Amino acid sequence: MTSELTGLQRLAAGDTVSAFTRLRRLLVDVAPGHERPIDLTVGEPHERMPDFVADAMKAAEGSLTKYTPIRCSDALRQSIAAWVSRRYGIADLDPVREVHPLNGSREGLFFALMPAVGRKRTSGPPAVLMPNPNYHTYNGSALACQAEPVYLPATQETGFLPDLDALASDTDLLSRTAAFYLCSPSNPQGRMASAEYLHRAIQLARTYDFMLFCDECYSEIYTTVPPPGVLEVAAATSERFENVIAFNSLSKRSNLPGLRSGFAAGDGAFLETLAEIRNLIAPQMPGPVEHASVAVWDDDAHVEIIRRAYQEKFKVCDAMLSGKFGYRKPDGGFFLWLNVSEFGDSRDFVVTLWQRYGVKVVPGAFLAQSEADGRTPGDFYVRVALVHDLETTRDALKRVVRLAD
Repeated sequence: MTSELTGLQRLAAGDTVSAFTRLRRLLVDVAPGHERPIDLTVGEPHERMPDFVADAMKAAEGSLTKYTPIRCSDALRQSIAAWVSRRYGIADLDPVREVHPLNGSREGLFFALMPAVGRKRTSGPPAVLMPNPNYHTYNGSALACQAEPVYLPATQETGFLPDLDALASDTDLLSRTAAFYLCSPSNPQGRMASAEYLHRAIQLARTYDFMLFCDECYSEIYTTVPPPGVLEVAAATSERFENVIAFNSLSKRSNLPGLRSGFAAGDGAFLETLAEIRNLIAPQMPGPVEHASVAVWDDDAHVEIIRRAYQEKFKVCDAMLSGKFGYRKPDGGFFLWLNVSEFGDSRDFVVTLWQRYGVKVVPGAFLAQSEADGRTPGDFYVRVALVHDLETTRDALKRVVRLAD
């Protein structure tokens, strides 16, 4: 496809597809080389969900006969605000104006770009900044909004986060930037942005009047210390949440990816606009989901249990992967970002691993965009999702390591 196509034309032409579609096409004619295949591709937790969720949904089944408000109930917004207060020490988050529930964070990350692009007047095409590699929704959202996706290298050389010093020097780019998608802990590398890093990103957003969208859906899965949040950093500034939105969800925190429940919080004026846009074109959260979400945000005990389960998996990773694949325990999240350069291109590695040992992982090349030389920052990496139970994880890693022995 040619660069003359608009973003929507690229999407319609199939020029840009998800990593999972590309992986399916890569392996369509390759049989797994093991009688018990293990899929470590999708970030879909298989740990046990909280026991009370089904009962909470059952208790609200009568609400299925009603349209729920796009802004959801006071109870849900208050529950989210209370969680933010407990987690980040922000006591004055306004649940009416500064919290907006979503049908999962992905939906919000997409819809939020519409007012972000619409509010910015630029002399050239509006730009949307994102790390490279990245979560595919960032790229798809930019294309759908007819904005230019700008990929900021997030490599070992940059600490697996975009280089904000290099970004600050490109004033022409910043002057036409509408939004900056930032993920911490980062997907796929698991790197945590420091409070100082977040403060610098906030300063850039305010100086050049773009929206900083912090995707924090992995914030509750960490190996040592909890990641700082963009709202806690912003709350300490005189402008508070101006130009800043944090996104989070129950998918990873509470093992509930199928519940499709999340939120956006921060800049109240921006969220007012987002709410009205969603009221025109977005689906409401079903009543039983809303009711159950209150109970889940109110409970932190199950989150600690889930976190400990992942920490046990990382102990296995430490023992089995030390000295192999450039292994580094991630700061947060449940992905491994393994360097397979000694085995060739990441696509070749993925095919070989599936063909010989029946373990499916994602080529890093499918999670990143090409740079000027035609290569991507993920060409020699694979992403491994530690979403299965401990024994299945151990079995899968044994097979992976066999390629290195």
